[in-house]
Amino acid sequence: MRLTSYLISSLALFAVVGSSYAQSGYRVEDHYTKVEYMIPMRDGVKLYCQVYIPKDVPGTHPILMERTPYNAGPHGPTSFRGFRGSPKLEEKGYIFAFTDVRGHYYSEGDYVNIRPELHPGETGIDESTDTYDTVDFLIKNVPNNNQAVGLWGISYPGFYAGVGAIHNHPALKAVSPQAPVSNWFIGDDFHHNGAFFLQDAFDFLSGFGTVRKGPGPSLGDRPQFERGTQGAYQFFLNTGALPNFDANYYKGAIPFWKDLMDHPTYDQWWKDRSLPDHMMDVHCAVLTVGGWFDAEDMWGALNLSKQTTRQNPGTPSFLVMGPWYHGMWASKSGQTFGDLDFGQNTSVWYQDNVEFPFFEKYLRGQNVAPPAKATLFETGANQWRQFGEWPPKELTKTDFYFGPKGSLTTTRPIDKGADSYINDPARPTPYLEKPETPRRTREYMIDDQRWAQKRWDVLTYAADPVVSDARVAGPVDVNLWVSTTGTDADFVVKVIDVWPSDAREVSPKGVPMAGYQQELRADVFRGKFRNSYTTPQPFVPGAPTLVHFRLNDLLHTFKAGHRLMVQIQSDWFPLVDRNPNSFVNINTAKDSDFQKATITLYRDPAHPSRLTFGTLK
Repeated sequence: MRLTSYLISSLALFAVVGSSYAQSGYRVEDHYTKVEYMIPMRDGVKLYCQVYIPKDVPGTHPILMERTPYNAGPHGPTSFRGFRGSPKLEEKGYIFAFTDVRGHYYSEGDYVNIRPELHPGETGIDESTDTYDTVDFLIKNVPNNNQAVGLWGISYPGFYAGVGAIHNHPALKAVSPQAPVSNWFIGDDFHHNGAFFLQDAFDFLSGFGTVRKGPGPSLGDRPQFERGTQGAYQFFLNTGALPNFDANYYKGAIPFWKDLMDHPTYDQWWKDRSLPDHMMDVHCAVLTVGGWFDAEDMWGALNLSKQTTRQNPGTPSFLVMGPWYHGMWASKSGQTFGDLDFGQNTSVWYQDNVEFPFFEKYLRGQNVAPPAKATLFETGANQWRQFGEWPPKELTKTDFYFGPKGSLTTTRPIDKGADSYINDPARPTPYLEKPETPRRTREYMIDDQRWAQKRWDVLTYAADPVVSDARVAGPVDVNLWVSTTGTDADFVVKVIDVWPSDAREVSPKGVPMAGYQQELRADVFRGKFRNSYTTPQPFVPGAPTLVHFRLNDLLHTFKAGHRLMVQIQSDWFPLVDRNPNSFVNINTAKDSDFQKATITLYRDPAHPSRLTFGTLK
């Protein structure tokens, strides 16, 4: 299989393309006039923008804009695109604008991934100034606009929506960053807690990371190579250490891959590109949206919303989290995902009851109530909940300790105990039951984990079934007392809802749910960053060491008869690159640096390994 065909499906995980609302025979060109502009920025560079102006709805209307690196096209006055979101937006006559960001597709200038914001006192351009200049042009030149602009986007366009709110133009009244790329070292896409998300980074950059070579849809010459018929697990394992990927495949054609490899710690280069830390001087309403099962940017939604609220007191800031994969809320099919059925069309509910009223209020001045501070879907119970703040103040902290014979209990250990497994980089623990799968699946976030429980390199602990419904909410704190015979190690923690063995439910795919081990939340932590992301430290071989980190938030009900399970392992391959079990710069490691190690988890009074959940009545 050629890489280019593989990339078509891979890139679809990152770029969400809108479609016009479901109406038989509806054609955008029958209802909208398309206008194209080359908009001058303050430094003379011009950005391409296409605008759709309603024909059927008289009066003045807001402009709803997306800034994207994924092609604002189709280009040309007779080629039309569809829109996403509630059909009420089109019925009300919203004006839609789509802009290529600087340096991509039909826009001029040089493209920079997650371009840093200007520092105070600096002059020049950044994504905020480009947004400001675009808004200024649109309100002065687009016919029949009401001088109010909204900005939205999903994934990378979500980053551009968020950054556009910084030092915002007075006419930019409402912004909705959705699954926003926010920090590519701590929690989004390319790294989680310092661990490199190899499969996503390699597949994404293979199609997106090439250098622009002139205006138009081509972004340069993509590297061409054969992956063969092998699955992803074997392809990445056969390639070996990280330097081999550029040497064998990219051959210098992907500059951003080199940037990633040149910055193996959370240095100033990464800090300059952390969107949540820069979300200041925001004077427009912000609706941040994310999915509980988003494999790319769940961290971004939760943390961008938190920092926006904290750093901009008085600015309306709202959070929505639904039971969605990446971008699922923009679809019309929000009731099922994989083996889960949520009992309602959650996507359409959100579009009609949260997103549309938000824009009506802040772009049209309609007398409608603002969203709740946090509108969250409670999985398990399958109900929408509204909160005055998130996490809620009324949370009670509950510790679950790892115990003997794979037990999980709220009782602190009183006896000595430990469990060990061998981590072998030559046979890394897969993240999927079927390693031959060619690309990363969306469903791995909720997959049945019974296969993993059978492996020699996975520790499994389970609590007793709950007698009555039990609700958990907020972040999950992980405190692992561990040792390794090496000098570095990764730790993957999976929180699982185990369905009763006599459950009668059947999934939308026809899978019996009896005994199903449904993954709720999982993440990886690179052990050498346990004290600092900027200054990694080796483990002392054999010495019990505390590794603390947080999993992304939950809002979930364990139904009566269900039980909590936790799995611990040290690989999640090839989703995450392998740790060589030695304290080296993994980005420059050699194949010979990889070695086996014995990992030990302690569960004794002096070393009480545990997970801490917030619980709600």
